[in-house]
Formats: sequence, C-alpha cells, structure tokens
Amino acid sequence: MSITIAGAGVAGLSCACELARAGFAVEVFETAPSLDENGCSRFAGGMLAPWCETESAEPEVLELGAMAMDWWAGLTQVTKAGTLVVAPARDSAEVSRFASRTSAHREADIDALEPALKGRFAKGLFFAQEAHLDPRRALSDLADACRDLGVVIHFGAAAPGPVDVDCRGIAAMDTLGDLRAVRGEMLMLRSRDVMLTRTVRMLHPRFPVYVVPRGDGVFMVGATMIESAGWGPITLRSMMELLGAAYALHPGFAEAEIIETGVGLRPAFPDNLPRMTEIDGTFYINGLYRHGYLLAPAMAQRLARRLLKEKRFDNHRQRRTA
Repeated sequence: MSITIAGAGVAGLSCACELARAGFAVEVFETAPSLDENGCSRFAGGMLAPWCETESAEPEVLELGAMAMDWWAGLTQVTKAGTLVVAPARDSAEVSRFASRTSAHREADIDALEPALKGRFAKGLFFAQEAHLDPRRALSDLADACRDLGVVIHFGAAAPGPVDVDCRGIAAMDTLGDLRAVRGEMLMLRSRDVMLTRTVRMLHPRFPVYVVPRGDGVFMVGATMIESAGWGPITLRSMMELLGAAYALHPGFAEAEIIETGVGLRPAFPDNLPRMTEIDGTFYINGLYRHGYLLAPAMAQRLARRLLKEKRFDNHRQRRTA
C-alpha cells in the first residue's frame, strides 16, 4: 500500500519514517526548494522537555512526549543533560510557582551544574530526565533515515493530487478552520565568554526565555509567542527582549555575535494540543504548537497504528469478498 504525504517538516518526515517502518511505500511532497528552507522546523528550539512543558501545557504533552528522547536518539545526536530552570532574585517566586506546576525535578545545585552561572542565581530546579537536540541536524538525519527506508522525497513540488497525509503545518489553515498561527522569533548567538552544557530556562513573569547550547560557542535564544500570522523579520522589541534576557542570564553575552535571527509560525488549535483529523480520506497531523520535535514521533506512531489497522481491515474485507 502506498502513502503520499504533503510536507517535509518534522511532522511530515516523522510520519514518513514510521509509515515506512510499518511497511508502507511512502512519497513526500514539499513545496519548499530544500530541507534547509523549512521555516518552522528549522527555527525550533529542539528541547525534549516534556516535564518542563507541563508548566503551561496539558498533561497530554507529557504523555505523548515522554518517548521522544529515545525515538530521536535512534536517529540523531541527542544531548541528555537535563534542563536547568532559574530566575533572577526579584523573580524567585517564579521558581516556586514553576515547581508547583511540574514534576520530575529536584532543587538545583546551580554552581555545580553550570559553573558559568556561579553566584548569579540563588534558587533553581533541575529536570534531570530532559534533553535537547539540534533541529537542523536532526531534520537532516531524519530525512536520511527516511531515504534509507525507501521513502521518496520531492522538494519544490506540490503533490499531483489529493494526499493521504497532510503535514503542511500552518498552510493547512485552508482546510482546518480552527488552526491558528503563533509567531515565534529566535536568535543564534556565538560567544567565547559563555560556557553552558544544557538548556537553561530563565523565568520571568512576562517574558520567560530559554538558551540552548548548540556547541562550538553557539547558542539558540528563544522564543517569543505572538498571536500573529505575519512572516516578517524579527521585530526590534522582540530582539531587545531576547538580548536583554540573554544578558540577564550571563553578562558574557554582551560580547556575543548575533549570527542569525529567525521567525517561524507554529500551528496551534484552540487547546494548544495536536490532533489527527480525517477529512475526505486525508489524515491531517497538525497543531503541534511549540512542541514539534517533542510530539511529532508520538503523533507519527499514532497515525501508523491507525493506517495499519485500516490496512488489515481492507485486506480482511478483500479476502471475504474474493
């Protein structure tokens, strides 16, 4: 049985991988000219942090995301160093609030975990089970794994007809009426004066920020959450807030080079949870919001189970009518 998929972002390629593993012949169509120009997946944070995310997300995010680390570790490099959560002294109450809404954490020995932050924060939380990855490397490795499984990926091409699986993200607003865009902006910095080994989240009542090390002195700083479908460049306000937060985390970022800025439109439903929806024979995997790399593997497995069940039913029906 052959399957066609629209979209070669993290959702589309995760679905392609799981369906190919299940024995389907898979073709993927992507209108972007290359994998490097897939906006939302390219500018993701790459945090595999289901316990931290429950601070503001529904429990289903933890249920779906708990398996993501092992899934990705079978395909690409995953840094299993945990997540450190801190807050400036004036916002120390935010750490207690964060702790009350999450689980699987312990009080952090900040100086031991991240010596570069020694003496800067008195209180923090450590989520030892969490991890992070480099989204660009992960997406490339995932595409390679798909090809090794026989998946054919077409770039710069729309599907020639109706597809079996639609993973177009925000472009699916033409069919999914309650899908909305949440704009996320980020910075890539290079610093010779800052050394961090794991994702650090700095809490703030209005503008929390995360810093993810990419190696070789490069850090991803993100990200805004703006209810907007605008694809324009990062705004001055957002850049100032991200840079100010990075400086508040470590003054060494004052001398950092801004090597890239990015904007992505995250697709989200009103409840901010992902959905698998069937419309006129097409399955839509969408609404991953800011949890693309965290939730795509579980949604892909859910789709594969559904299509395998339908395949077995069709085979059984054909045998009975033969």
